[in-house]
Amino acid sequence: MESPTHMYLYGAGGHAKVVAGILTSRGVRVAGVFDDNPPNAKLRIMEVRDGVQLLGGAFPKLDAPMIITIGHNGRRAELAALIDASFGTAIHPSAIIASGVPIGGGSMILHGSVLQAGSRVGRHVLINTAASIDHDNLLGDFVHVSPNATLCGHVEVGEGTHIGAGAVVIPQVKIGRWSTIGAGAVVLRDVPDYATVVGNPARVINIQEPQATETASAM
Repeated sequence: MESPTHMYLYGAGGHAKVVAGILTSRGVRVAGVFDDNPPNAKLRIMEVRDGVQLLGGAFPKLDAPMIITIGHNGRRAELAALIDASFGTAIHPSAIIASGVPIGGGSMILHGSVLQAGSRVGRHVLINTAASIDHDNLLGDFVHVSPNATLCGHVEVGEGTHIGAGAVVIPQVKIGRWSTIGAGAVVLRDVPDYATVVGNPARVINIQEPQATETASAM
């Protein structure tokens, strides 16, 4: 498939600034930026257009792919369900990705990340700065792996889960959907859906009912 010459961003915050830089480094022009709170936009490379909430759902048809550059997993899921668009990817040149690793549309692979052989990355996934994804990992849609987190071999991460900065997940662990792994946690055993775990070794401190947007994304 031919690489796009230009792309659109949804979200004008800090992640948008990073993704805009990645696209520029790849020779891809940012053709437009949308946001639901334009006055607070941090990305100032061009005028920020109104987002889908401000437009009342009448989102324009685009002539190129889009990336939802928002760190909050639930919000990315909500917007992906609302917007009729194709979704591209942003992969920083310094990322190391093994041959044959599939990366779903809308995903962002940031500076210094490593994805080893046999891993699979879903749609709208954010793999943040210097995260390490070892062999045969499975990352579901809308996952966020924070900076310097390490997932060892054969780890499965369910849809919408957030892995905190510097967290470590040992091999063969399965992490449920829409869970939160605290920063610096060391995960030694499976984690249920909607759980929050913290500490070394990581322990469950809360299990929360699913939010409406998270339930909708699974349909």
